[in-house]
Order: sequence, then C-alpha cells, then structure tokens
Amino acid sequence: MVAVDATTREMIASIKVPTTHDHPDGVAAGIVAGLERLLGEHNVDPASIAFIAHSTTQATNALLEGDVAKVGIVALGGPVGRAFARFAPFALAEGIRFTPAWLDGRDPHVLETARAAGVEALAVSEPFAVDRPQRENALVAAARASGLAATSGAEVSTQYGLRARTRTAALNAAILPRMLRTSRLTARAVADARIPAPLMIMRSDGGVMDVAEVERRPILTMLSGPAAGIAGALFHENVTDGIFIEVGGTSADCSAIVRGRPQMRPARVGGHRTLLRTLDVRTIAVAGGSLARIAGNRVVDVGPRSAHIAGYRYAAFTDRALLDGARADLADGFAAVVAADGTRIAITPTCAANVVGAVPAGAFARGDAAAARTACEIAGVALGLDADALAHAILDRATERLRATVDELIADYGLDRATVVLVGGGGGAAALVPYAAQRLGFAHRIARDAQVISPLGVALALVRDVVERTIVDPTPADLARVRREAIDAAVASGAAPDRVEVVVEVDTARNRVRATASGATALVEGSREAVDVGDAERVAAAAAHLRATPGELRIVAAAGVFAVIAAARESAVVDGRGVVRLILVDAHARVARCGDVTAALERAIDDDTTFGDVGRALPDVFVLRGARIGEFAGMAEAAQIVALALDELAGVGADERVVIITVPKRA
Repeated sequence: MVAVDATTREMIASIKVPTTHDHPDGVAAGIVAGLERLLGEHNVDPASIAFIAHSTTQATNALLEGDVAKVGIVALGGPVGRAFARFAPFALAEGIRFTPAWLDGRDPHVLETARAAGVEALAVSEPFAVDRPQRENALVAAARASGLAATSGAEVSTQYGLRARTRTAALNAAILPRMLRTSRLTARAVADARIPAPLMIMRSDGGVMDVAEVERRPILTMLSGPAAGIAGALFHENVTDGIFIEVGGTSADCSAIVRGRPQMRPARVGGHRTLLRTLDVRTIAVAGGSLARIAGNRVVDVGPRSAHIAGYRYAAFTDRALLDGARADLADGFAAVVAADGTRIAITPTCAANVVGAVPAGAFARGDAAAARTACEIAGVALGLDADALAHAILDRATERLRATVDELIADYGLDRATVVLVGGGGGAAALVPYAAQRLGFAHRIARDAQVISPLGVALALVRDVVERTIVDPTPADLARVRREAIDAAVASGAAPDRVEVVVEVDTARNRVRATASGATALVEGSREAVDVGDAERVAAAAAHLRATPGELRIVAAAGVFAVIAAARESAVVDGRGVVRLILVDAHARVARCGDVTAALERAIDDDTTFGDVGRALPDVFVLRGARIGEFAGMAEAAQIVALALDELAGVGADERVVIITVPKRA
C-alpha cells in the first residue's frame, strides 16, 4: 500500500501488510489493517486524501481455486435463443468444474425455484439484450430485491455473442457474493477512516471503477494485479514501444507497450472465451527467487519453483557468518548450500545478479554480493565451476526463458527491435532485466519505485469503459450516440468529464460500432500539472522511432501538448512528455481554428480520399486538441467523421488551435 502526492505524483509512504483467507473478513481485513497503519504511522490526514483505490486478485483466485458460489442461469427468449445461450460445464482448475444450474425463464416462480435448488447467485441472459435489456433488468431487479445476488449478460458486457456473453455473466455471478462482501467491508473502512474520496477498484484493462460498479461487474477485476503494474510503468516511465516486465519472487508478467499504450485481448477462463477485455499479460515461471535446477553437473533450467515457497533463504540476503562451514546441497536438484545449523540457502537469479554486479545500486534486489559469492563458490566446487561461471549460467538460463516471451510479444505486435525498451518493475526487476537486456541487445530501465509499481499504478490509473452496438450503415447521429454512451459510462465510474478520450471503431463488414472511453478520475486529473519536455526532446524522441537524425526532421504542426514531426514519408505525433503516440505513413497535417474545423475537415477528407476497384476509401482522421487525440478510422461517410469530431470539440473556444491529420488509404 502506498501514498502518493497528488501534485508531484511522488511516493511519500509505503507499507506491506499480509492478508489471509482465514480471517472472517477475508482479504478485506488486510486492506483495512494496511489503511490504518498507513494513516497512523505516516501521519496522513484522512481529509487530505483525494483518491483511494486498490487492486485485487480475489476474483482471479476465486475462479482458479473454484471458490465460487452456486450459479443459476435463467435463459430468456425463445427456444432457439435458449439453445444458443447454453454452454457445457468446463474446468476452472484441475479437478474443479463449473456446472451452473439452468433455469427456465418461462417459469413464473423462477426465483423460488432457484432458491430451492440451492442457487446463491443468478445470471440472466437473453438474445439481443445489449439493445433491449428491459427483461433482463426486470428479473435482476426482482432477484436483488428478494435478497438474491444477480447479474445479467447486458450488465456485464455490451458486446454481441450470446453464448460468450452468457458464460461471462455466469462467471460474474459465481464471484458476486464474495466480492460484494469484500468491496462493502473495504468501502466501510474508508468511510470509517473519514476519507472523503470514494473508493475505486482496479480493473483488468488497466482502468478503475467505483464500488457500485464492482457490485455489478466484479469479473472486471480479474487480472487487475498485472494491470496495475503496467499502469504504474506508463505513468512513471515515458515509454513509446517496449516490453514491461514485472518481476516478483516466483513469476514475471510481460506486457507489450505500443505507441505508449498497453495492449488488450479477450480473457479466457477454463480455455473458453469471455467478453472480458484484459491487458495482454504473458506470465512466465521465472523470477528473482526462482530455484536453479541442476542435472549432469550443470544448470539446465531456472524455475518454476521458487526459494520462498520451497523453504530456502536467498544467499544474497543471508548473514555471511551463517555460511561459515556450509556445504553444497544439490540432492534435491537445485543450486543451493546448507548451513551448519541446517538452514537451506538457495542461489537464485537475484543472488547470481549480485555476484556478477548486474544489480544497480539502490535497487530493491541489491543484496550482499560477498555472501552470494561465497554460496556460489561452495556450490560451484561440487559442480566443477567457479562462482562467476555458476552465476552466469543461472542468469543465462533465466534470460533464455525471458527471451521466448519477449520475442513472441515483439512478433505479435509488429514492434521494431531497434526501438524496443525493456522496462522492469516489481521487487525482482533489477535481478533479471539489466542482465537480460544486455544479453538480448535491448535498451532497458528499471522503473522508479519498481518494488511498489503495482500500488502506484492503482493510484494513477484511468477509468475505462467500452460500448459496442450492431448498427447497419450507422448515421453520424448513431456514432455520436454510441460515443456519448461510452463517455457517460466512464464518467459514471469516476472519470473527469472534460478529459475523457474516446476511440470509435466502425467494422462495416460486421455492422459493429465500438466506442472505448478512458480518462483519469476527476480528483486525480484535477491535481495534475502540465508537462512539456520542449521541442528538442520531442524531435529526439521522433528521430529514434523514425530512424532519422534530428536534423532531418521538422515540426509541421502543433496544438496543445502535441507536435507533429515529419521525415520524408513518416510522421510522429509526440506528446508533452516526449512519448511518441502515433507513427503515420504519408500523413498530412493541417492546423485550423476550432471555429473553422467543419470546413477544414471536409477539405482534408476530400483531398485524401482514394479511389480503387472497390470504390471510394476515406482517409483515417486524427484530431489533436489540448491533451487529447480524437481518432476516427473505418468510417464510410465524411459526415460521420465530421459529426464525431464536432462532438469531440463541443464547448471548445472558436479561436483554439487544433491539428487535423489525414492518412490516405492505399489504393
């Protein structure tokens, strides 16, 4: 748990409190204890707290451990709809199957039937309820009024796909009772501490939502721990293209950052698709505390078992005196020594990194290099290796495990290896990332306050929501309506109304419109200070990504915090922190007064519309204003783009400068 200065975004206090499922209040007890300690030990005035949030693995753990409520699914609609909603039981974890009870929506006493069957939580699903949710809402309201936890498909997701939406709603219902209790206990603790700010909870997509939203859609908190880490890295580290690696004691979570943004993918539970979008996090079982496996007198692998789980101490964090008289302990197949008093001491990647001098001064993973070297010397004699050779062998095996995931992410997202930066977070980051980056040929950095990067990410997270609709040949009014619905959903979850960014996507082949809205909470946004690194830094950042020298580039347009910097064919949009937000090919940038934007947009679209064998193709359009980027791609009519842009600029003064960028489609 950390406290962050809302103005400078500097960490001013941090504490760690263990949590346990054995307590009657579950993990909420640890949150309450931590809050009390943070306020008391660091003299934090509750009235001065502008924002409070936490991430939780409770939803993920409940599903992985099968610690779920008995769910009843009410399938509404005709026989065809009920048939398409059904899914077979599936495994949540080894030996644990999710087998909800299916209830007939035609039963006028369905709630009584559910209770008689021992149902603890209800999921209601009907075809096309994302457009017509009235029947779902009515049954959910009746269930809640009768004291039964309930949710619906449309409440959990506005995306289409009846079976996946029903499955997502059922999983949401499965964790609903437990999450209701935890969120309410935590919110009560915040209120009892006289903290005026509302409690926010981390979402799996890197955003946050309030307690009322958790009570409706707790499944959105799945995987929020890794999401918090990358959120912290994005706020603390100005990364354009990179791989964020959060290193703990047992595993490392790897995520791609593309153009300063994390990447998303649909979550799968038990091998089945849900309509939950999460950050694309790849977890590997190698970390700072991983045990090095020995076979044939050599290091053959690192992980998945870790020292603290197996009952070993880290050599780098062991009193050197304890190693006097120690002997090699390779019987279990791990690189380790045993002290004279029987204490088992492992040589982990953290220990190895300290031996070879790869851990930067002041890093959380920095330990006693001499103690680690002594342990390596003792074990090395039994293996026929000197201390440095053993340490390098351990780190090389860990790097190979990391290499496969880094290469996979680079390939999946088309990143340029020459500009990728490895960013380390978590307590074990300095044990793996500097050495691996040097071996793999990447630039790297350890995130500021890396050991508490996850709670920092929670403190600085964005509110995010997605609305999807099926609309044949959407009109400008249709697009504006979906866009506004996404903004309203984000604001309802706590985003600052005037700083919400929205990306509208139109899939003409599937007749789908998706609007993704995101923004900082009102209290956090109100405390931010403007950042401007200056033109020289922006040009340098653009040069690194355009493979050009700064002298070959020129600033062709600027507005708000953004500068558009062009080379021969490519252009970079760089923000006030020096982060490259967009790389565009053959783009044309124009500066216009907001009052003239309609005419300027129409001219720009007309100039860059292309014609081919399949007809007319409108350009992709970006509108830069203040600190916001309006992105309008895949539109079929110029009027759609103009309408969305005007909605984006509503309330902006007529004389304010905006930048219009058009990117022609290739014929």
